Amino acid sequence: MKRTYILLTLLLLFFSDFAFSALSIEGTYQGKNLYVQNPIDDEGFGYCATKVTVNGDIMPGGTGSGAFEIDFGIFNIALGEPVFIVIEHHDGCKPKILNPEVLLPRSTFNVVSINVSEDKLKWETTNENGKLPYIVEQYRWNKWVAVGEVDGIGTSGTNKYEFKVTPHSGENVFRVVQIDHSGEKRVSNQVKFSSKIAAVVKSPAIVKDDIQFTSNGTPVETRYEIYDAYGNIVKKGVGSSVNCSNLLKGVYYINFDNINEKFVKK
Repeated sequence: MKRTYILLTLLLLFFSDFAFSALSIEGTYQGKNLYVQNPIDDEGFGYCATKVTVNGDIMPGGTGSGAFEIDFGIFNIALGEPVFIVIEHHDGCKPKILNPEVLLPRSTFNVVSINVSEDKLKWETTNENGKLPYIVEQYRWNKWVAVGEVDGIGTSGTNKYEFKVTPHSGENVFRVVQIDHSGEKRVSNQVKFSSKIAAVVKSPAIVKDDIQFTSNGTPVETRYEIYDAYGNIVKKGVGSSVNCSNLLKGVYYINFDNINEKFVKK
């Protein structure tokens, strides 16, 4: 029994010296390679990383240097193709990926067509390199307002999308945008149409509890925003009425339909 215990202890010590961990990263190939900082392992006898696989294929050339490049070109990976990288390394140290942002999707779409009717915005795109959401924006109240979001397909061929819009009275203007990791907006061209919806009226002028929205005397839903006198937004949504009972007394500004107005809460 004692001999068996000693043998098991020696085996555990042996395998603990060769313990490994793995670092993984996934994304979309955008035409740029990854660079990895590879420190000396904790025993000081070699480098931390031991093996790299890309989509399951072993990277040739090894990892026996203080820094190395993961060249996607040798794996025949196409632009926009998903990639999954695993870097196996000794326990007690960890390689560092220096430029992980190169695997994040970039907004590269080209709009083939975009049009809008009374209730639908439709658009077709090509040249997408990775999945990014499309933000649907409507120009109202002298600014672009985000009114919805559609998941991008992310492939380079022709992709078709549609979104149900809520028009206001008068001329309506829409566009779609994407924002990638750079923080910059990529914007489509604008599309317009004139709605036959009658103008929306707000009441009362001096508000105690509720604001009502009507069109030709009938309650109607509209998108709205309410700001206090300091420009802070206090309420927003879509509806035929707004409960204002919890607002403090004072002057407020409201955006609704395609109108900006001031009102007093008493």
